[in-house]
Amino acid sequence: MKEELAVRIILESPPPEVDFGIQKGSGNKYETILKQRSSENDLVFEFTILVKDGKTSSYNFTGPYVHGPVNERFIYVDIGTAAGQFNSPWTRRLKIPLRDISSETVKQILANSFLILETKVPGTAKDGGPNCATVKHFSGWHLVGR
Repeated sequence: MKEELAVRIILESPPPEVDFGIQKGSGNKYETILKQRSSENDLVFEFTILVKDGKTSSYNFTGPYVHGPVNERFIYVDIGTAAGQFNSPWTRRLKIPLRDISSETVKQILANSFLILETKVPGTAKDGGPNCATVKHFSGWHLVGR
């Protein structure tokens, strides 16, 4: 079984005038999709990832937007020059972990197309620039209505 799972990432209060986007692919063959320039508002990214039965009782997230080893999957948000904004002083990526999504949550969303898996992530780091590295201080993933 391989099915699509709808996800929404809300990047809260990122610093202004910086490009952000979702990384599709890896290595030298990646592209940044859903690119947005930050302003005064939160940025919202909606797309689908793939999920399939894992070798154990849990699910395995996969597809062109999912990175990392099986037990530590994540999504990259490309920032500044990494997102193609060549005049940006920032070259960063933000890792959003998928590891805490339960099998029960996956079953619920696959059974109901009106649900989406959502997370809210701080957009600004302590240095005032775009948040980067593995996201810290976020509430994880939650099911919400579309």
